Amino acid sequence: MRTAPTASKRHLWVALALTIGAAPAKAGTIEVTIEKLVFSPASIEAKVGDTIEWVNKDVFAHTATVKGGWEAMIPPKKAASLTLKTAGSVDYFCRFHPNMKGHLTVASP
Repeated sequence: MRTAPTASKRHLWVALALTIGAAPAKAGTIEVTIEKLVFSPASIEAKVGDTIEWVNKDVFAHTATVKGGWEAMIPPKKAASLTLKTAGSVDYFCRFHPNMKGHLTVASP
């Protein structure tokens, strides 16, 4: 026969739940595929500390370039990554193929 939890056990579960809920979120990796001159997904939402990995399935090189900011060179049939250090919102493009465009929104952790 099961008995109802005691008050101290209920407090322990509440404290445990609060501790788990308060733990910082782990950084993640967000994959963007490049295929047929398209970034997919074209729009990304991430957090500071996350990593964006661009996987180039095309047979020629691409870049992920922010005008006046950073650039990731992505060789053909390879991948490149960038760890996000600051919050904000930027548009990026391929320097070799300016019609290839993406958008990145980075939130504070």
